[in-house]
Amino acid sequence: MINVLETAEARQTVFPVSVEFYHEAGRLGLIGEDVELLEGVLFTQMPKSPLHEWFIDFLRAKLAAVCGAGFFIGKERPITCARSEPEPDLAVFRGSMMDYRHAHPTTAELVIEIAISSLQRDISKAAIYAGAGVKEYWIIDPELGTITLHTQPAAEGYSSRRVISAQELAVSTIFPAFTVTLAELLA
Repeated sequence: MINVLETAEARQTVFPVSVEFYHEAGRLGLIGEDVELLEGVLFTQMPKSPLHEWFIDFLRAKLAAVCGAGFFIGKERPITCARSEPEPDLAVFRGSMMDYRHAHPTTAELVIEIAISSLQRDISKAAIYAGAGVKEYWIIDPELGTITLHTQPAAEGYSSRRVISAQELAVSTIFPAFTVTLAELLA
C-alpha cells in the first residue's frame, strides 16, 4: 500500500478536496464511481463480497417491512456532508425518493455499514455521520460477530455506543420493530 500516508507529517500535507470539487471531478469523469469522499480525502471503495451483498439485501427487506410511509431506504446512496460524501451500505431517509431528485440527502434516520474488510474505515465514519445528524449508526461486523450501535449524535461524535454480541438482539431506537440477531444471520 502507500506507506507514505502512514506518517502524521504526510497526512498533514495531503491536498484536501471539497465536496464541490468532488462533484465536479465526478461530472467530468476524472474519478470513478468506486470513490467516496471522507473528510476531504478520496478513498477507493472496497469490493463487495457475496456475503456483503446478501446482508444488504436481507436487511433492506427487513427495513422495508417496518419503515412505513414517509421514509425510503437507499443502498449506497450518498449523504452530502460539510467535508465528506460517504455512501453507506444502507440508509433510511425521511421523505420520498422524489425529495432528492436534485440533491443528495444531508442526513438520515438510520445508517448501516456491513464491515467486511472495512471495519476501520466504517469506525472512522461514525464522526462524519454524527456530524451530519444521522440519528442512529450501525456497524455490522460478521467476522467479529458484533453489531455496534451508535446513538445520540453530536458535533464531535456519538455520545452513546453499544456493542452487541452475536447472540443478543439488536433493536433500533428509531424503528423499534427493526431487530436483528447476528447469530441467526450467520447460521
